[in-house]
Amino acid sequence: MTTVAVLADIHGVLPALESVLAEPDVQTADVIVLAGDIASGPQPVETLDLLVGLGERAVWVRGNADRELVEMAQGTYDAEPPDAVSPWAAAQLRPDQVELLDGLPTTVTLGDTLFCHATPRDDEEMVLVDSPISRWTQVFDGLPDGVRTVACGHTHMPFARQFDRRLVVNAGSVGMPYGVPGPSWALLTADGVQLRRTAMDTAKAAERVVSESAYPGRAEWVAEYLLHTYSDTEVLEAFRPRADG
Repeated sequence: MTTVAVLADIHGVLPALESVLAEPDVQTADVIVLAGDIASGPQPVETLDLLVGLGERAVWVRGNADRELVEMAQGTYDAEPPDAVSPWAAAQLRPDQVELLDGLPTTVTLGDTLFCHATPRDDEEMVLVDSPISRWTQVFDGLPDGVRTVACGHTHMPFARQFDRRLVVNAGSVGMPYGVPGPSWALLTADGVQLRRTAMDTAKAAERVVSESAYPGRAEWVAEYLLHTYSDTEVLEAFRPRADG
């Protein structure tokens, strides 16, 4: 079986991405799946350029934030922006980067594993580790029998659980992890799944983002998402109304 490193929700945080890409198991992985929400953050251009440099090893999946960036860049986004950084990030993208994000698939299947951002049927649908069986049944309705593993991100909280003879893996978040500090990702091998977390000096990472990014709100952004980590309890309670379907 191919060894796959799953990196989700990078959110344009270059130091966090560099830390994960430096992991030996990521460097030797056959495939690196980028499971959506790749560029929406304080260093969008640099993040995309680094990932493009991975060449054919990288398998790209579009997340809801990537879709929103494209719509903002193309002037077709007609809703209230989800945060302050997204419109700024969209304005930074080069035309080739907008084209790249616009052409990404919402799901990719490798062998018996389906990779998506949120759920197989929707790029922003929310399902949690403790969502009821009825909810999991709903979001997996119509999934081909041959898909035995579903790997995703979106909620920024890693987990692995069984559902009706399938394995569901959430890789967490590289750039904006919730629950525990440090970039989280997943490694899929013939022996199963490993939920991994990369050691990173968050203070130094925050300093780099502040010094290297031109985002006007970068100091406030790193204070909230790099120097502070929302607990799993806080996030689960905040997300639960959206996860109830």
